[in-house]
Amino acid sequence: MTDTREALVLDFGGVISRTLFETHDLTERSLGLPPGTLTWQGPFAPEGDALWSSMQAGGISERDYYMRRMTEVGGMVGEDWTEFPQFIARVRGDDPAAIIRPEFLDAIARAKAGGKRLTILSNELDLFYGTGFRDKLPFLSDFELIVDATYTGILKPDPGAFAFVTDGLGLPASSCVFVDDQLRNIRGGETAGMACVHFDVTAPGAGYAEALRLLGL
Repeated sequence: MTDTREALVLDFGGVISRTLFETHDLTERSLGLPPGTLTWQGPFAPEGDALWSSMQAGGISERDYYMRRMTEVGGMVGEDWTEFPQFIARVRGDDPAAIIRPEFLDAIARAKAGGKRLTILSNELDLFYGTGFRDKLPFLSDFELIVDATYTGILKPDPGAFAFVTDGLGLPASSCVFVDDQLRNIRGGETAGMACVHFDVTAPGAGYAEALRLLGL
């Protein structure tokens, strides 16, 4: 089966870049907040993040989680951010490439060298990061297809989201390896017929190693 898997399909967010949880120190520095101000840790300490646990249980959406955190942090610095790109611009500045996971860069290099096709399937790439964000990430030119629900309006795990990938690539779902850090999206990928890797943001190397194995690399 690995010989017939031709495409690596990646979520954006925590699969490609270090999460906001991992960069609290950078955020605090950027915003002038005392070290240790930001205590929510999401998947790194779910027992201490009730809002994250609610999201994982389906009580709120992932978008809702991050928008609430944005509002909370904005209030700490006396700023009223109404759109997530405002938050990202303040905390990640002009060099978003600095927080890209090295494991990701290595994996796409190996996939590309192995003749595999690269795709991003995101629920909110431009919604969260802003349209100019892509211009600061030169590796995106290696991706032949970027499906962003900011524009399609169809979010994972809806089957339609995965259909955008298979239709766009002209491949069956069985030819795709899908990597995402949200279990609900993984379930959607499995239902669509893709080989799936539930990415653990606390162990990124293991996730990419499994994805490459499924691709036969």
